Amino acid sequence: MSDSPLTIGIDFGGTTVKIAVVFQSHIIDSAPPIATQEFNGHEQLIDAMVRVVEDLRARHPGVAAVGVGMPGFVNFEKGLIYSLTNVRDWESVPLKTLLEGRIKLPVIVDNDANCMAFAEWKCGAGRGFQHVVFMAMGTGVGGAIIANGQMIRGAFHGAGEIGQTSIDYQGRPGHYGNLGALEEYVGNGEIAAKAREAYTEAGNAKSINECSPASLASAAHQGDTIAQAQWEDIGRLVATSIMNCCWLLNPEAIVIGGGVARAGELLFKPIKEHLFAQLSGPFKDHLMVLSASFGHEAGIIGAAALAREIV
Repeated sequence: MSDSPLTIGIDFGGTTVKIAVVFQSHIIDSAPPIATQEFNGHEQLIDAMVRVVEDLRARHPGVAAVGVGMPGFVNFEKGLIYSLTNVRDWESVPLKTLLEGRIKLPVIVDNDANCMAFAEWKCGAGRGFQHVVFMAMGTGVGGAIIANGQMIRGAFHGAGEIGQTSIDYQGRPGHYGNLGALEEYVGNGEIAAKAREAYTEAGNAKSINECSPASLASAAHQGDTIAQAQWEDIGRLVATSIMNCCWLLNPEAIVIGGGVARAGELLFKPIKEHLFAQLSGPFKDHLMVLSASFGHEAGIIGAAALAREIV
């Protein structure tokens, strides 16, 4: 077997499933996305996924394994999907077993944030580090931990949920009753709602779409002081969460990706300022805060990289 065999990466999202053939960190062929919500249950959607995988294998017979990233609670060892929050009829689905029985290739299934982190660790911004905390900022906030050169998954495969950690013990209730959960403040929707409120208070009514992270970044670059203040606050909130990770784990690097991170220095500058002001020498002197390398392709690349580990 080649040191870098062809593998297929599957990035399962709330709206689409993206499937591609990957060599090392390069997507060499891909299929049109599958619309997740067009299917009545997991069986029909798995049928569609299998058809796409078989089509790609017909064009690339050297494919050796398949990796799948799922946006929910995954039993990594069994490849079992406990539940998906935004897709119906995906509870206690033995995805690894079902796919392996159909496609006759090894399959590995993991949480999508772990897949994105694995891509960055093996091929991207986190390459070469043995201790890394990864954060993905989008609709929610996901995370993953590399420690002592290995992915930390926890006793029951749930480790790394940075978005559910608290930045305020008297804060907003999270989905699970956890007070002050980070993603209740810096998810896409939460960022837009807070910005809209700030504009309204200033007598400048805007739609929620005009307050999205992308719109806020554009406005801030054009000198909009309200937008600039929003990014300063977002950076401060994120820095608080990362600070806790640093005191607990003492990482070499923090890698931040996802759509919100596309704001670049609008986000990273306040993160660094507030983070380093709350750490001592051994925790900050060599700490790097880095932007993720792969953008929206990270999930596929990471799932495919995980699949290479089993061939």
